[in-house]
Amino acid sequence: MSRTRTRTMDGASRRIGRTTSLTGFQIIGTGSYVPDQVVTNEELEQRLGFDSDWIVQRTGIRERRHAPEGIATSDLCYEASRRCIESAGVDPGDIDLLVVGTFTPDMSFPSTGCLLQDRLGLYCGAFDVQAACAGFLYALVVGAQFVKSGNSKLCLVVGGDTNSRVINPDDMKTYPLFGDGAGAVLLSAGGDDQGFLSYHIAADGSGSDLLSRPACGSRMPPTPEALEQAKHFLQMDGRAVFKWACNTVTESTQEVLEHAGLTADDVNLFVPHQANVRIINAVGDVIGFPRERVFNNLWRYGNTSAGSIPIALDEARRQALISHGDSILVSGFGAGLTWASAVIRW
Repeated sequence: MSRTRTRTMDGASRRIGRTTSLTGFQIIGTGSYVPDQVVTNEELEQRLGFDSDWIVQRTGIRERRHAPEGIATSDLCYEASRRCIESAGVDPGDIDLLVVGTFTPDMSFPSTGCLLQDRLGLYCGAFDVQAACAGFLYALVVGAQFVKSGNSKLCLVVGGDTNSRVINPDDMKTYPLFGDGAGAVLLSAGGDDQGFLSYHIAADGSGSDLLSRPACGSRMPPTPEALEQAKHFLQMDGRAVFKWACNTVTESTQEVLEHAGLTADDVNLFVPHQANVRIINAVGDVIGFPRERVFNNLWRYGNTSAGSIPIALDEARRQALISHGDSILVSGFGAGLTWASAVIRW
């Protein structure tokens, strides 16, 4: 077991998180769903005065999906889960655990996992994991532990967010970045050479104020004053988060590759969290991935937070970019600050 290093906000190097392996499970199905409503940069420019060219140049995003009124995170997760179960060809009644990664739940309680469990007609334990844009990988690690230990035979892991409900339409620096969507994977027992060849999950709460939603929690209820100050919307120090993400994801991915005894040449596909094309390209370039082996659907969907990586995995599988036995590098990062990286043997 080794430790991973990251950079704190003041630039000092600090050891956070532990890198290890967890094999004996496999992904047997994937599914994803995004709303039909496409919101293009041109629409944002016409409606809100946002600079379409600026959005592309700074983020790589050309359009995103927004859920219509009345559609919530559990609805997106339901569609992704249904498609995942269908792709795996299993009886839903055999699923014995459901883990949902989200930071935009339908409501504070009950959990989105419970709402989804009921709608899917599952008879199993269900709960949420909240690690923002790293939420899916956190949830995947949790589900994999249950499968590896034999306490779950079929575990459904879902990541999804309805970001359009928590971003400020008047904020040019955040509103164009995010979209809505969900993805799901189904886990079962696998061979000793399948699963996490290397992984870690980590957090640095000292950066919590860099990306947050201050109001609508127990510390700051949604009072008229809080709403008037737009504190119920996501707030982000974009420059600081960008710098942190570039450094952290680079070090994090290098760490799991080294722990697995692999180089970029040994990995079939790099699937990073789809947040900003400049982050994706910077990390890929440093660790030595040619662009054709770095999955990118950011331009279509924007940042779908916990939905980002499972949507990408599903699309990559359906495009025949992932096959049995492939080594896939994944990395998620977001509010918390939280991050997670893994080398998955498919």
